[in-house]
Amino acid sequence: MKKILAVDDSASMRQMVGFTLKTAGFDVTEACNGDEALTQAKSQDYDLVISDVNMPVMDGITLIRNLRSLPNYKFTPLLMLTTESGSEKKQEGRSAGATGWIVKPFNPDQLLATVNKVLR
Repeated sequence: MKKILAVDDSASMRQMVGFTLKTAGFDVTEACNGDEALTQAKSQDYDLVISDVNMPVMDGITLIRNLRSLPNYKFTPLLMLTTESGSEKKQEGRSAGATGWIVKPFNPDQLLATVNKVLR
């Protein structure tokens, strides 16, 4: 079973992402900010990390930079899930090492299609 780390400061968004992925058979761990997610990622390996961009404590782009600096996460798919659809933020995410970008509000089928695509 593939392990996914879902990171968002919104509890309802974490629940929605978690529910969608668990229903599809994934093992999901939730974190409420980048700092908490980084601690989780250092304690166990995940097959995919899905993170919001705008969060307190540590934002998603800083989280991605930190994850990419860890040997176990050099090639792990890292998806941004955010309301930010501007090309500037997307470029910043890509530069940090993001694999892809999903704009909120998301469609559960679209989320699963993207997750399945990057996990192949």
